Amino acid sequence: MKTSAYSALLRAACASFLLHAASACGSAPTQNDAPSAPGNAGLLAQIQAEVGTAACDSTQQCQTIAIGAKACGGPERYLAWSSKDYDGKKLKALAQAQAEASRKQQQADGMMSTCSIVTDPGATCEAGRCVLQKSAMGGNSAM
Repeated sequence: MKTSAYSALLRAACASFLLHAASACGSAPTQNDAPSAPGNAGLLAQIQAEVGTAACDSTQQCQTIAIGAKACGGPERYLAWSSKDYDGKKLKALAQAQAEASRKQQQADGMMSTCSIVTDPGATCEAGRCVLQKSAMGGNSAM
């Protein structure tokens, strides 16, 4: 009987440890994660407004831009945009400002990230709109 009580106690301790460890780790960002700082949200809204519909006639018009910043370095994700009628200067400046705001907020909050590398998936023109290329695993990380 002592063995089963010890086993149950050990399982409970392990479960508690795993729950605590999991809550201490940040989750990987998804396309629906909202930035925590109000300034970041405003910059992200400006970026999305600047991208607009990302209309395209060909894949050559489709570009990607890094969005956000991970605490360990590198972007959180990428966004597809179109150079069809737009040079992207304002978009690039907004993206840089948003990444810097993210870095400052993360530093102030003492945040950590998964330190995984987010690679640029590239963009393509589908149905007259620039979208991120689908990953090798069949997903689409479009924002």
